[in-house]
This record gives sequence, structure tokens and C-alpha cells, in this order.
Amino acid sequence: MVAMSAPAFGSLETVPALDRPDLLAAPVAAALSGWPGAAQVGVVEIDPAIADTAALAEAYDLPMSTGANCVVVAGRRDGTERVAACLVRADTRADVNGLVKRTLDVRKASFLAVERAVEESGMEYGGITPLGLPAGWRLLVDPRVLDIDVAVIGSGVRRSKLLLPGALTAELPGAEVVTGLAG
Repeated sequence: MVAMSAPAFGSLETVPALDRPDLLAAPVAAALSGWPGAAQVGVVEIDPAIADTAALAEAYDLPMSTGANCVVVAGRRDGTERVAACLVRADTRADVNGLVKRTLDVRKASFLAVERAVEESGMEYGGITPLGLPAGWRLLVDPRVLDIDVAVIGSGVRRSKLLLPGALTAELPGAEVVTGLAG
């Protein structure tokens, strides 16, 4: 249980995520409040100027292998748009033009425009997370994320991060573990 048994991670001080809804985007707080895994999720307040993974890892003494990034990808097939959030380890990249494209069954996949991802998710750029995603968006998780002891992911806002056992990401609502998602 990250939130309860690991009060510090690197130089970050964690608290149970549901104890600090002010550090969560509204859709994230709502998703956590109804999710059985929420008791294992901690939140840490950070400097929003260093929310990007590499800067965060350096500033807070975290290995890059603890980070997991969520990128939003879209494509079309037969006039229908298909959107997916892809959760991959921070030291890898989502295979957008290969496996993601094939998994979504689209001709071409590309990153969703930032403005649109922010508006539709209700989350801030740089804080988009796999918790609380819009209905209709798929959630694809690279299996290497499951191997992270304590994964550091977005909280929906740039001023904090969520910490949870990587294995728990497979239990996120709608999660699909996809081998080869990242390279």
C-alpha cells in the first residue's frame, strides 16, 4: 500500500490521495472515490514548474524507471474517431505508428491535440493520467508499467503526482494490458 506504508519516496512526502482532493483534478478525484484500489494510491505535492518526468526525477531524487507517462492518441476508421490513453514507462515511448495504430484499428494514429486532450479530459497538460478518463477513451497499459514497485503518474494537475503500485494500473477502470505497447 503506497499511501499508507511509504510516507516518503525519494524526497517526496506522500499522503493518501483521497485525503487531498485539492491536489487532484475533479475527474481524478471522482474516479478515485469510487475505485476499490484507491486505498493504495498516494499523492505528493510538487513544484508545477518541474512536473515533466525528467525534471521531476532529478529534482526529487527519483529513478526514471519509476515514472509512467500517459499520452493520448487518436485515429479514424470509416469516419469514426478512436481515442486511447497509453500508459508507458517514462524511459520508453508508446509505439504510436505501430502497435497503437493496429490496436485502435485506424489508418493513422497521432497524438491528440493538447487543447482537445485538456478540454475533454478535464485535466491539465502535463498532468493527464489514466484515472478519470472520458467515457469512450480506451486505456492501453504497457506491461512493463506493472513491474514498477511504486509508479509515479499524473494526478490531473501539474502541482502533484500520484504514487501507486505499478501492478495496480492493470486494475484501473477499462485498462487493457497490451504487450509491445512501448519500445
